[in-house]
Amino acid sequence: MAYLSPEKIKKLEIKANDIRQSIIEMLVEAGSGHTAGPLGMADIFTLFYFHILKHKPEDPFWDERDRLVLSNGHICPVLYATMAHAGYFPVEELKTLRKFGTRLQGHPHREYLKFLETSSGPLGEGLAQAVGMALTERMNNGANTEKYIYCLMSDGELNEGNSWEAIMLAGKNKLRNLIAVVDRNNIQIDGFTENIMPLEPLADKWRAFNWHVIEVGGHNFDELNDAIEEAQGIYEKPTVIIAHTIPGKGVKEFERDYKWHGKAPTVEEGEMALKELRDFRPV
Repeated sequence: MAYLSPEKIKKLEIKANDIRQSIIEMLVEAGSGHTAGPLGMADIFTLFYFHILKHKPEDPFWDERDRLVLSNGHICPVLYATMAHAGYFPVEELKTLRKFGTRLQGHPHREYLKFLETSSGPLGEGLAQAVGMALTERMNNGANTEKYIYCLMSDGELNEGNSWEAIMLAGKNKLRNLIAVVDRNNIQIDGFTENIMPLEPLADKWRAFNWHVIEVGGHNFDELNDAIEEAQGIYEKPTVIIAHTIPGKGVKEFERDYKWHGKAPTVEEGEMALKELRDFRPV
């Protein structure tokens, strides 16, 4: 995997901030949608699309591409914004989010946006889809395939039993080409995860299902990059990266407040958020 230099990290930080601005703009224009999760995952999506993934925006169906599955589809504003900034479609199209006739539905939908890897909606299904892709890839190209299936998922969706069925199946089949990334932001729509349905000890639970577990700071590009490199070096089991993130990251008014899980900023709140983001300077 390519070395992540200090210069590249600064570029990624700037790109992630641009993506956060796009997220705010599209949510304000739509007047609905999810804010906290997309802002919190902007760094991870930026690292994937601008450093980690093998992909070609100019040839989205390239057979040798890695596949990125978004399980918690409600955070799709960050997926759309990142893909637009990466060159899959015009950035201007982001302002059509959730509008009639748009390709950018409130949950990702392959019928409208053909180069998405999956459609999503009900939580907990994405990992099962990713397990199927990983199994298919191994059947077609052998256990040592270098094509990876990445599944990005939320901590709240681990309340769903079908998530654990997929976790168990992947562990049983030792799917070393499957790497899951859990957005451990500790919130869901009704409150904090540990109040709604406690998940801890989360890492131990994944280990019990025969997964390699790595815990990182979800806004630290170095840690995230090292975690992916470590995951790719594990040959006897799938890997989960538990990424500790700040929901609403980048806008102090939104950070760590579960009430922003499922609502969009007003015009005034959007202007405040954009001002803060435009004042951002990389460290």
